[in-house]
Amino acid sequence: MTSLALGPAVGTRLGRINPVAQLGAIGVVTLVLLTSLDVVTPAVVVAAELCLLPAAGLTSPWDLWRRTWPLLVGATSVGVVNVLLSDDAGVVTGVGLGLRVVGLALPGVLLVATTDPVRLADALTLHWRVSTRFAFGALAALRLVPLLIAEFESVRLARRARGVEAGRNPVARARLLGGIVFTLLVGAVRRGSRLATAMDARGFDSGIPRTNARGSRLYRRDAVFVAGTVVVCAAAVTLSVLTGAWDPVFVG
Repeated sequence: MTSLALGPAVGTRLGRINPVAQLGAIGVVTLVLLTSLDVVTPAVVVAAELCLLPAAGLTSPWDLWRRTWPLLVGATSVGVVNVLLSDDAGVVTGVGLGLRVVGLALPGVLLVATTDPVRLADALTLHWRVSTRFAFGALAALRLVPLLIAEFESVRLARRARGVEAGRNPVARARLLGGIVFTLLVGAVRRGSRLATAMDARGFDSGIPRTNARGSRLYRRDAVFVAGTVVVCAAAVTLSVLTGAWDPVFVG
């Protein structure tokens, strides 16, 4: 199961940060990590992100693994492929790319692990003036992710009960997986059409300004969180420059 399927943890310190502040911090991290190919910058950023795990309530190794295993598999694959296909100088580059994948994806995991999607939609519409149709459409999509995962398991178990097994044949496994995915796709399209009709019936596309009953406020801690992110990223770049590892992507 992934972070989206598990949902947000309740009562975490990181969860007190406004979602738009977390998104702003993610933007800063993304900008910094995409401007250099060195290994020092992502290493410092990832170390700082790991320090936020207790604040996100991710203290259990098993819980952390369930939420981050796709990220870890992807980062390991990127690093290993670059190390195997490069010379000695490419080893450091491969490690740096793997760390960069972790550094870019882990903030998203922390956001999903601590933020209620409803709170995120409210913050986007109130502070960033995002269209309510888009914001609450995305909210509805996030709400359907656990349902899709549950349906995947139901279809898989139903086929196994009927004796439809792939065994150890990889081709048969791929064919079976393709059939299950197609079944889920058809169901998702039908459910999405019904959901879109229901949202239009409730006036999400009426063009009339909508009020918000829950509200969303920005506090001093939100500004401190974004400022702290900027300081960490600046320290990472400075350390990279001082060690001679800085390798900006915009230099030929």
